[in-house]
Parts: sequence; C-alpha cells; structure tokens
Amino acid sequence: MAVKRDYYETLGVSKSADASAIKKAYRKLAKKYHPDTNSGDPAKEQKFKEITEAYSVLSDPEKKKLYDQFGHAAFDGSGAGAYGNGAGSQGGFGSYTSGYGPQGNYREYHFEGNMDDIFGDLFGGMFRGAGRGGNRQDGRSGSGFGNHFSDDGFGGFSGFGQDFRQKGSDVTAEVTVSFDEAAFGCDKVITYQNPGEKAGTRQRLSVHIPAGIESGKSIRLRGKGMPGAGGGEAGDLLLKVTVREKPGFERKGMDVYTTVNIPFTTAVFGGEARVQTLYGDVLCKIQPGTQSGTKIRLRGKGIVSMKDSSVHGDQYAVVQIEVPQNLSREAKQKLKEFEQACGQTSRGNGFHAA
Repeated sequence: MAVKRDYYETLGVSKSADASAIKKAYRKLAKKYHPDTNSGDPAKEQKFKEITEAYSVLSDPEKKKLYDQFGHAAFDGSGAGAYGNGAGSQGGFGSYTSGYGPQGNYREYHFEGNMDDIFGDLFGGMFRGAGRGGNRQDGRSGSGFGNHFSDDGFGGFSGFGQDFRQKGSDVTAEVTVSFDEAAFGCDKVITYQNPGEKAGTRQRLSVHIPAGIESGKSIRLRGKGMPGAGGGEAGDLLLKVTVREKPGFERKGMDVYTTVNIPFTTAVFGGEARVQTLYGDVLCKIQPGTQSGTKIRLRGKGIVSMKDSSVHGDQYAVVQIEVPQNLSREAKQKLKEFEQACGQTSRGNGFHAA
C-alpha cells in the first residue's frame, strides 16, 4: 500500500499555516488540477483527489487537531485517537461506499463539509445547483458539486459533468479590413485555428463586419469557441478587427479629416473647391480671404454610428493654400504691383507693411 503524503506537504503549506492560508493554497491547487480542466489526465485527477482529501482534514479544526497529534493514524482506525471509528468511515473527511468497478476498486466519497464555498469561489458558481445546501428531488445534494465524487476505477470522477454544465472557453482571432470596408460594413471569410479542434485543423467562417467599426474593436461570435463541459454551451470567438489606413483620410471617432488644396487666388478672391469624401466628391464654397488651416465642415459625411444607422459623423476639410511656383516674369511683376498696392492700403489705414 502506498504511503500517504503529509497533508501539509500536499497543500504546500507549513504546519503553522492558518485557516486562510490553507484555504488559499487549496483554491490555487484545485483550480490547477480540477478534472474538468485536465480531461483525460489521470495523474492530475489523482492529484486533485489528494489535495481535496488534505483540505477536508486541515480545514476542519477538530480533524486538524487530531491529525497534528496522530497523523494519518487518526483516520485509518489504527490510532488511539482515530476519528470516526464506526463502519463506513474513511480518512476523517466523510464516509464512502464500496462497489466493484472495472478495476475492482469503485469508491464514492461523501464529504461532510459544504464544498460549494470553495468551488463557488473558484469556478464562479458553476457547481451550484437548485440552491445552496438544498436537496434535489432525486435525493442528491442541491449543490451542483453534490458534496461527493466517485473514483470509477479509471482515475476519473463519475459525478463530475453530470450535476453541472460549464461553458467552454473563448478563443480569439484577427481580421484586417480596409478603411472603406470598416466605414460601410462588409462580409469576410476568415480562417482560424480553434484550440478545441485537432492540431492542424483550420476552420473557415463567414463573418459580417458591421459598418462604423473602429480598429482594435472585437466582434463576438457566440458558440464558435471551445466546446463546453458536461453538456454546457460552447465558448465564443472574439474577432479583433484591424482597419487599414486610407491615404488622405484620418478618422477621429465618427468624424473624418481630409485636406483640400486651393490656389492662392481662390483663397484671396473666393470661389469653389472640389473635396473628396467617402460618399463621392462635393463642391465646397470658398469664402474670399480664406486662411490656410481653415476647416470646412461637411455635415453627415463622416462615419455611421454602430448604434444608430441614422446618425453619421462629419467630415472636416482642412484648407491648404498652394504657393505659386515657376512664375513668369509678367506674373512676378503683377505680384510686385499687388504687394505695393497692399502696402499703400496698409499705410492709408495707419499700418505699415512688414
């Protein structure tokens, strides 16, 4: 018969550890070795049984006191202070019933403590059933954990997966779209590797990219993640969207910024300028004396709202004045005359040209 490990050693705590430290150590190990997160790994399932047995003793003040005094002998019937010497007692943490399994060693352990307190904290209540501490009509505990587990001879836990359902984990993937595809929405076919599938198996999935989505946002595709346990629903696929840049366009929230170049004379005398938008080119009126950096607001020419398709942002066209180059002699002479005229006007108004 294999020698049992010291319970304190099993939980990785010292003999001076208090109840809080013991509970913390158990929670950490239980989450790591729980059968539903280590399916098909008998070694880890056995480890889970060992730490659960250790915790059931060390978390009970009376049993812990006996264990500190007599060790394992306190619970196997061989010590003077043996706990629960009556028939059907095992290990000081509850009773078990025996039966013949595939390897002749079926045992079902029934814990005296309420394991909902631990597993509810660890797994977000997935072990909870009809109600905390309640009873089911079939005679079993109202807790999803049932306060018991069975060793079915295969190192597995026959009770797990029957009294509760666990949602599968989420998986992530990425997709890249153009600036216009993000602005107007599109359909994409993506290929991704689901960790729950056989290695090398890739899945193809048609995805709708909603209009107005921003770079860095994720689309949740329900039920496309890891399969659930115990008949639980599958997890989700979180598809992270990356939007490529569009030359000449910059997005800020729902608004779009562009630039419009106008001749020097148009800035002076006014006129019209053609501005490119996501919805086609438009003619904008330029007021006389328009300065470089002026913003022309084009209402409703921005990005659509993902929450309300009737709402759009605006486009702002920032004016840049083109400086004339390669002027002819005549053009230069005219500009000189213009400069002189501007200087006379400034002096007439009490100002001096720079």
